[in-house]
Amino acid sequence: MARGVMASEPLADGLCNSNFKLLLDRAPGAVVVRFYEHDVALCQKELDLIQLVRGSVPVAEVLHTEVRGCEGLPPFVILRWVEGITFRELKRGGDREAIAQAAYAIGETLAAIGRFTFPMPGWIVPGPAVAAPLLEGADAMPRFVDLCLAAESLRRRLPAGLCDSTHAAMWQWASPLASLEPEVRLVHGDFSKRNTLVRCDSGRWMVAAVLDWEFAVSVSPLADVGNFLRYERTARPLAAHFSAGFREAGGELPEDWRRLARTIDLVAPCESLTRDQLPDDITPELVELVRATIEDRDPEFE
Repeated sequence: MARGVMASEPLADGLCNSNFKLLLDRAPGAVVVRFYEHDVALCQKELDLIQLVRGSVPVAEVLHTEVRGCEGLPPFVILRWVEGITFRELKRGGDREAIAQAAYAIGETLAAIGRFTFPMPGWIVPGPAVAAPLLEGADAMPRFVDLCLAAESLRRRLPAGLCDSTHAAMWQWASPLASLEPEVRLVHGDFSKRNTLVRCDSGRWMVAAVLDWEFAVSVSPLADVGNFLRYERTARPLAAHFSAGFREAGGELPEDWRRLARTIDLVAPCESLTRDQLPDDITPELVELVRATIEDRDPEFE
């Protein structure tokens, strides 16, 4: 592979895997090589999910795979480069009409992802199939957050009073959360502004590709809703355009969906705060996300 590389560029957005943009001497256009360094099974999982959704959801075209790795390299996949920018980049540009169009299209795309279902909720593995529940037993989400709150690494970072408030908030929402536990829809698991590529075609902004499927699970689409809207301000109309596209494409949102989605999204910062290796500059942002959710206000970070 290396002999045909004319130019290479590391891509910074990959959190768990390494991604490189390459120009090859025998390939038209650029490609992305994605190496799976932390969990070798994730390569096959992503390939299976791309194959599953590609007729309904924009994804990158797979050109070549080595699910077992080769020549000392970990498993990798070669994908055709997708022209576009992340929604995060578009949003930073400040073009309100472009942002509204793209947010609506992203809502439609999330609804399309949720049309795929599995026999049971839980962790998705290669197949794609569900291997096990996210957590055995009833009230899985409040109990999982309680496990996080008991971790010594989290308690070093999250003030005791905020730990108590987080526990209370999760159990306050236990009944609505329990009503979502039977849901078995495909959820991307990292449906963020950096993983949604958009571009303008024929004068309208659309979704070019949804990237990075390694965290996909079978649960309620509200998990992806909460992730996508994590840093959004109440006064901004992005959530309205996003939710309109989601609903128009068949997605269902329950009463008080925004607060419920934010409560579900508490799982992410709480889990992150339990990690032994966590950059110092990330901790204040995670703590602020928890605090803003508990206080039902906009987060200070963007």
